[in-house]
Amino acid sequence: MNEHFVINIGRQLGSGGKSIAKILSEKFHISFYDKELLDIAAKESGFGKEFFEKADETASNHRGSNYFGFRLPLIGNGMYDCYLTNDSLFSFQSEAIRHIAEKESCIFIGRCADYVLRENPRCVNIFISADEKDCMERLKTRYPEMNESQIQNLMEKGNKKRASFYNYYSNREWGSAETYHLCINSSVLGLEKTADFCEEFIREKLGIQS
Repeated sequence: MNEHFVINIGRQLGSGGKSIAKILSEKFHISFYDKELLDIAAKESGFGKEFFEKADETASNHRGSNYFGFRLPLIGNGMYDCYLTNDSLFSFQSEAIRHIAEKESCIFIGRCADYVLRENPRCVNIFISADEKDCMERLKTRYPEMNESQIQNLMEKGNKKRASFYNYYSNREWGSAETYHLCINSSVLGLEKTADFCEEFIREKLGIQS
């Protein structure tokens, strides 16, 4: 029996979700995958990382026609045009997620990993939110060159982008309680204690001994 387990973390922008994931990775001694997943998907698919970066957590439009064009040489001479869509890139990324989950216990940040691994009984799906003022304070630290209005705009657009991506590919609702095993506001306990709470929940759900 495969005893590998996976922690999937969805998060509002500025909620501290990535920091909590790092703490959990240390507690469980497992790797976590955020942007690293783009490198793996690029390597496995044979396409350049830049395609995955452009499409990262971005849904196709209603026609599924977000295209990334490039040219390849013909055998002999000449060139021909090739195109990738966000949907095909999502498919490659999903395969990378499945391959990693088969090989090791790990944490995935966003990217619909909870939906991709929906048939895996050894998953815990968590959504991290936070009070708006705390999200804005974290984003101000990350982007000191931005004023408050710009930070607010960044936060709204970032969350809208993540929600559109998740809702499009999963047919579920991003951030909605029924979508996850646990939804928690990191402002209530702070990042460290939120991670402690999540650790206890994960161990209880999966029967992992301390």
